[in-house]
Amino acid sequence: MTYSPSIFRSYDIRGIVPDELDLETAEKIGHAFVLFTKAKTILVGRDMRVTGPSMETALIKGLTSQGANVIKVGMVTTPMFYYSVWHSGADAGVMVSASHNPGKYNGFKMTLAQAVPISKDTGLLEIRALAEKGDFPVSETVGTISEADYADGYLDYVLKEAGPIGKIKIVIDSGNGMCGKFLPQLLEKLPQLEVTRMYFEPDGNFPNHEADPLKESNLVDLRKMLLTEKAQLGVAFDGDGDRVGFMDEKGVPVTGDFIGSLIAQELLKVRPGSKILYDLRSSWATKDAIEQFGGIAVPERVGHSFIKAAMRREKAIFAAELSSHFFFDEYYAESGMRAMILVLRIMSETKKTLSELVAPLRKYAKTPEINFIIQDKEAAIEEARKRFADGKQNELDGLFVEYSDWWFNLRPSGTEPLLRLNMEAKTQELLEQKKQELYSFLGQPVTH
Repeated sequence: MTYSPSIFRSYDIRGIVPDELDLETAEKIGHAFVLFTKAKTILVGRDMRVTGPSMETALIKGLTSQGANVIKVGMVTTPMFYYSVWHSGADAGVMVSASHNPGKYNGFKMTLAQAVPISKDTGLLEIRALAEKGDFPVSETVGTISEADYADGYLDYVLKEAGPIGKIKIVIDSGNGMCGKFLPQLLEKLPQLEVTRMYFEPDGNFPNHEADPLKESNLVDLRKMLLTEKAQLGVAFDGDGDRVGFMDEKGVPVTGDFIGSLIAQELLKVRPGSKILYDLRSSWATKDAIEQFGGIAVPERVGHSFIKAAMRREKAIFAAELSSHFFFDEYYAESGMRAMILVLRIMSETKKTLSELVAPLRKYAKTPEINFIIQDKEAAIEEARKRFADGKQNELDGLFVEYSDWWFNLRPSGTEPLLRLNMEAKTQELLEQKKQELYSFLGQPVTH
């Protein structure tokens, strides 16, 4: 069993194959998953990674050996996997994927019934303990394996609020990820769009660039094509299709909190007074935008499992993360494709460019996420707590300190000796001043 404990992350299992995660480990995780969930029926999907078929086979061997019946949905996006778990009525689900990580990685995203995610707080550590122990009771029966396809239903769901999308020229970079398999079918239903397609062929080797739209280096080709084609919108999906990045007609990437603000306002037109969740790292402009359209803005800690639980608890209709996950309440899961459809609808209805739509939101000075290598993360957070004791503090996620004209959030990484800093101020000058105050005891940030 080649295995590294670090593969069990906050929200999923992810590691380099086979150095950190091998087939024997995958099979044991399958056994452990059944013992933990007690699921009778488990839906399994995978993305396009080269190691996907063998990882899926090993996992299913563990699941069925422990007596669970498996529904295979084949190669799907992660949002389509969540939809399939919900609509199949399965007791649980496992998606074989390493999300936006490079091709040498693979892993598992796990859910209970109705696609409720399993995180470190809700079972991943127990599954790890069971897999490590390896003492699996012999099942009296071996589970069955069947196949199902929920793609058509999912694409209908994505399009159900498309509305009057007009003629728009766009460039879509699928990054050789899973969305490229389904986008042609989606675009057939939107013939008015003039689409330049980039890297639609699913390829787990990622021959063109990493499928991570948050990294600027992965957007170079998209920007070049967008400007060459004089397109009105650029769209980039990650490897498993649960995140989507947007670029305006000038080639400027638009952050997830701003896109979330636009979608929130659109949804509030039909469902006024609803709750909208936003990642606490988001700009003040997001809260402003939600409240401007009569919504109730609710901050939430970073991470899809926390946001999905909070959406259910708060009965929120939508949630957005800075990392460009956009969550909808029909089945409490993210959908990059649906976010794209809504942005196109907003552009069509307003007859505005994306840069024009976003311009009113660019009213504060904000940093990107800044990382510091710090071994004693708690000591650093405690120092910040003392130094900024006169600010309004909360510990929803790390330490959040807010003043009338600026705020900052310090969050510890769950897997690395890193502290992550996000901050915003009403002016660039104040932002730079406060940044130096924090650097004075946090040190210099990681530059790569």
